[in-house]
Amino acid sequence: MREEQTFERHIQALTKISRAITSDRYIEDILRLVVTVTAETMRSKICSLWLLDDNDNALKLRATQSMSEDYLKERSLKIGEGIVGHVALTWKPRSVLNVLEEPEYKEKELALKEGLVSMLSVPMVVKDRVVGVINCYTSCPHEFTETEKNVLITVANEAAVAIENTELLVKTRVIQEELESRKLVERAKDVLMTQRGLSGADAYRWIQKRSMDTRKSMREISEAIVLTEEI
Repeated sequence: MREEQTFERHIQALTKISRAITSDRYIEDILRLVVTVTAETMRSKICSLWLLDDNDNALKLRATQSMSEDYLKERSLKIGEGIVGHVALTWKPRSVLNVLEEPEYKEKELALKEGLVSMLSVPMVVKDRVVGVINCYTSCPHEFTETEKNVLITVANEAAVAIENTELLVKTRVIQEELESRKLVERAKDVLMTQRGLSGADAYRWIQKRSMDTRKSMREISEAIVLTEEI
């Protein structure tokens, strides 16, 4: 009966996370929900989510349900550094019975202060790359079961997909905004060419200089020019 209840709890958690990932929430909200639901499901004292920053090839803490000020401090680990970095490097889950006795574990002082003992760390993989790592900690020695490992692996993969989708959405929006800006500048050039008899190159330079003089973007200047034509 207890095993059935555990299984049901895991299914409910995965369903809740899946719904969040397919919603239009901001990525920070999704990550916060992932760690909160995962901590409840895994009965973890702390669940933390680290994301890979491609700029300096380091993993940085991005979400946790912990309210501890010490644990919430900004931290980073290089790929291959510590348990978290090793998991990101090898793409393989890893469990530690007692982090205080594990030579590779880098945050023993913090773990001692927070009362963290056992740890399960799983890579967040999407397609052909690792985007981060999810960790679950217990406050007493615990051998993680295969079911618990599989649940965390599923959560990690779901979260990785959410992150990739968000990145693609941001890139799409940036590209779309760039195209819209270019169209506005072209329209503004046409207006200046018609109203002031300027060449295309001179109209562009006029918008560019106006942008520098007023410290406004070329898009803002172009919008104002186009608006004068419509009035």
